[in-house]
Amino acid sequence: MNILELNKVVKTYENHVAVDGVSFAVPEGSIFGLLGPNGAGKTSLIRIITTITRADSGTVLLGGETLNGNHPSQIGYMPEERGLYKKMKVGDHLIYLARLKGLSKKVANQEINYWFEKFGIEDWWNKKVEELSKGMQQKIQFISTVVHKPSLLILDEPFSGLDPINTNLIKDEIYELNQKGTSIIFSTHRMEQVEEVCEEIVLINKGKNILGGLVKDVKNRFKENLFQVKFEGELPADMESRFKIASKSDRDLTIQIGEGEDSNEILQYLVRNNLHIISFEEILPTLNEIFIKQVNGVTAE
Repeated sequence: MNILELNKVVKTYENHVAVDGVSFAVPEGSIFGLLGPNGAGKTSLIRIITTITRADSGTVLLGGETLNGNHPSQIGYMPEERGLYKKMKVGDHLIYLARLKGLSKKVANQEINYWFEKFGIEDWWNKKVEELSKGMQQKIQFISTVVHKPSLLILDEPFSGLDPINTNLIKDEIYELNQKGTSIIFSTHRMEQVEEVCEEIVLINKGKNILGGLVKDVKNRFKENLFQVKFEGELPADMESRFKIASKSDRDLTIQIGEGEDSNEILQYLVRNNLHIISFEEILPTLNEIFIKQVNGVTAE
């Protein structure tokens, strides 16, 4: 089952088409990457999903139901541009935001205290937001996003401003929430984070989705049949005449095989020629490489 489904969604602002017939589905319980360069239409899509704005046409389903005014209480959204009130005390601010999501004051207190204890920040309750560092404010923003236990969590650049220790802390909480059943949409420009965190992606550019699928399938779709060999010994004299060598050093070799060729033949050939093989593996493109090629390809049209 899908937690979220978009079908041919369109959103226009004056003469600019921000979202142009976008369709994709987020499987329930998944961590899903919403990717795209600046101005691609990601923020417009998120605003539609969170009911901040409405689509001009197309359909959006949350949990199988047409998106409606009751759904915001099931969604947690942490925007890239944080929106905390600087003069408010942290505890009061979080209770206020939790009440807006439908929690009673008693339940809000319980949930906030749970997160304060988990993060070891019990003494922050009476601090003003402006007294906190950017990283500390990020933790408060995260708590405000998850305090009402949303079924769909949308995180836009969630690690921005965090040091490595706190990045790992928030990352661990994301994994734990996901393991407990929360579906997560993860939006970032950091492709290495997408490869680490996300199971499935959609790539948006110029308001259109131009690529999507399981991360492993996308990488396989764009592979170039490159194989890296780490070795010890002397390469056979006829190596370069037999195979297409993409790069070579004293102990490292990258070979590109052609259509219909078998990588096992290369390995067997090297072993027969008394080369000591340390490792032999296929090189798959990174999401960053695929992202750049796809976006530049669309831009060039």
